[in-house]
Amino acid sequence: MSAVDLIALALIALIALGGFRRGLVVGVFSFGGLLLGFYVSSRIGPFLFGGGARWVPLFGIGLALVCAAVGRTIGAIAGRSIRGTLLVFGPLRLLDSVGGGLLGAALGIALCWVVGVIILYLPADVGLSRYARESTIISTLNTEVPPTRLLGALDAEDLADKLIGPELVKGEPDPKVLDSRRVSAASLSVVRVIGEACGRRIEGSGWVAGRRLVVTNAHVVAGIDVPRVDRNDGNLLEARVVSFDRKNDIAVLRVPGLTARPLPLADAVEGTSGGMLGYPGNGPYTETAVRVGGIASAIDRDIYGKFPTLRRVTTVRGRVRSGNSGGPVVDARGRVITTVFAQRAGGDGGYGVPTSLVRAAIARAGTKALETACVGG
Repeated sequence: MSAVDLIALALIALIALGGFRRGLVVGVFSFGGLLLGFYVSSRIGPFLFGGGARWVPLFGIGLALVCAAVGRTIGAIAGRSIRGTLLVFGPLRLLDSVGGGLLGAALGIALCWVVGVIILYLPADVGLSRYARESTIISTLNTEVPPTRLLGALDAEDLADKLIGPELVKGEPDPKVLDSRRVSAASLSVVRVIGEACGRRIEGSGWVAGRRLVVTNAHVVAGIDVPRVDRNDGNLLEARVVSFDRKNDIAVLRVPGLTARPLPLADAVEGTSGGMLGYPGNGPYTETAVRVGGIASAIDRDIYGKFPTLRRVTTVRGRVRSGNSGGPVVDARGRVITTVFAQRAGGDGGYGVPTSLVRAAIARAGTKALETACVGG
């Protein structure tokens, strides 16, 4: 258990204790007054301040805080009055206190989730981001309650549009493949790729394919001037794009100073069990059992939404999530059999770039940095 977990538990306990002392009735009325205050400020703010001036947002925030505080105070007073009038019997007061404690604990957990998501959104070179990723509580909340909408509000982007593609291979993934020693060893060669493009924070996964070379998706590094590679050891390495295939969504980075062992490549065989390695949900390194199909055809566009084309893809059955983009799927021998690039529209699963296309991208890798445009920018 990390220091962040201890702080989170202490925060939840304190809020729960406060809720126990106030009781459920007071807690509900206080929270309701808080929400009502925010609502009132959103309605009267535009009429009071209008728009156009640079200081308007500051006054708007101030008004929201004042209205929320007033609403919470009024709600608390009303709640205490009701509690003192109606809950005169000991058992009822005890029940109210227990309910208040549970409400407080729930609010504390929600607060930890929101703060954790915001911290995870920070660049990896910020220490708080690394500590949050090491937190069991924040990682569990992030997994069980994926912060898709909240991250969307923060303009995070790390996966291409969902693809309407071929049917997935039959047969559920076999989790035993993750017990393979070579699958575990492959984790040392899987990296997080981060950067900013057109004002948006981008995160994805990648894997070491050669001496100082990392394979990822083209949409992950599109528009990033200086991509950075994080091996989850707190050491960020600057990279440059040296191969970029917008049609097949594959890119190769040259990373000076990278010393990790390259992963071998192998062609996918339909029905093969594998481990999908990467950093889903902007969270910690995760291994997910999947089952890989053969190579199929799909009609798609390039990463910029242009040039409709018939492309080759590898189907992946399993839980493909935002952030797996660019990560490898390895077989029990630790060989990369496909590189994830998209989720499947309408359900679990996804699609990967066949190894033949990855080999071609690696062969085209030069030394000069390539300029790329933002996706949707």
